[in-house]
Amino acid sequence: MTATERTTDDKTIVRNYFNATGFDRWRRIYGDGEVNKVQLDIRAGHQQTIDTVLKWLKSDDNLADLTICDAGCGVGSLSIPLAEAGTTIYASDISEKMVEEARERAKATLGQAENPSFAVQDLEMLNGKYHTVICLDVLIHYPQDKAMDMITHLSELADDRLLISFAPKTLAYSLLKKIGDFFPGPSKATRAYLHREANIVKALTANGWTVQRNAMIKTRFYFSRLLEATRTRK
Repeated sequence: MTATERTTDDKTIVRNYFNATGFDRWRRIYGDGEVNKVQLDIRAGHQQTIDTVLKWLKSDDNLADLTICDAGCGVGSLSIPLAEAGTTIYASDISEKMVEEARERAKATLGQAENPSFAVQDLEMLNGKYHTVICLDVLIHYPQDKAMDMITHLSELADDRLLISFAPKTLAYSLLKKIGDFFPGPSKATRAYLHREANIVKALTANGWTVQRNAMIKTRFYFSRLLEATRTRK
């Protein structure tokens, strides 16, 4: 199987999963209803990632002046609070079900506002130019070669800043993945790819970025490395 065939297969699996059993599971995790202990732990970890991004962006005190692309927006966990803060948001996800849920949540929070703008779109099809591009917990669905290609593509969309998170490839986390603690439960239906931070940083550097801030978010069942990169100034 070629890299293109493998990625197409991965993409189909991810799309189908998040439009079916995966949607029901992750909608609960990203919500505030009752879930099991594992899902509650993952919810807490994901929210820590969202809160960290919001803290970083708010610290610059210019949210109302920004245009942001939330690539892989899920149910709008990041897009909605950013829109509340006055940021112009373009949000997309490969899953139609996820986008429908995001629109409903935005409507419940923001009323009939046209911001955020949601679209059903995979990362490869994204276009346009934005001050900041954010891609959280999406690279886990991409093998190494395609993840590097995706960083290049996202870089073409971002004028000033790129924020990405990924599951870091370390010995400890690789072992956890092998024994089934990574995405636990019977509905594991997508491949989970870990990435070495050195490779991610190398790809960012090659595309003209310098890492400015970083964070490691980890709970018992959730772990994500978050990097904020800005354009390298000569």
